[in-house]
Amino acid sequence: MMQKKTISDSTLVSDYIRGNESALGVLIKRHQQRLFSFIYSKVKDKDITEDIFQDTFIKVIRTLKKGNYNEEGKFLPWVMRIAHNLVIDYFRKSNRIPAFSTTDEFDIFSVLSDGNLNAEKQIIQEQIFADVRELVNELPDEQKDVLVMRMYKDMSFKEISENTGVSINTALGRMRYALINMRKLIEKNKIILVN
Repeated sequence: MMQKKTISDSTLVSDYIRGNESALGVLIKRHQQRLFSFIYSKVKDKDITEDIFQDTFIKVIRTLKKGNYNEEGKFLPWVMRIAHNLVIDYFRKSNRIPAFSTTDEFDIFSVLSDGNLNAEKQIIQEQIFADVRELVNELPDEQKDVLVMRMYKDMSFKEISENTGVSINTALGRMRYALINMRKLIEKNKIILVN
């Protein structure tokens, strides 16, 4: 029995950019169900979901055609983020607050979230958390490790020192540089971390 080899998202994106229009069709078909379900879980309306889904791929096409897509093998998260931003735009424009349910994926921020947030604020807060996660991932590994241990694992600098095999002062220094670098990234990317 011969197995059909699945073409990666990044190959399909490259093919589309080079002029193979059908590659985009494959990408849309591949991620349609997940993206549609994601949007619907936020807006709870099939017609609005259809509109946002189409707007998402219009934005994807424009970005790819302009050559502004930064390929890092993360096509689906990038598309989901575009959809997420369009959902936020929809709420801002309509001032409509539907019933809201979170996704099934476990997230560290769900433990920290305020249960009293309305749907719009919840979505905006999720976007802020996604932005922060991206910023953390852009840090050099040594700084990222210290920041994650301190902020997410609630470890003391003494524990961080023991786990990383560096002095407490070095751990403190890495944390300081991590925060400085995050501030720079926030300014460079013009990210607004306010709910």
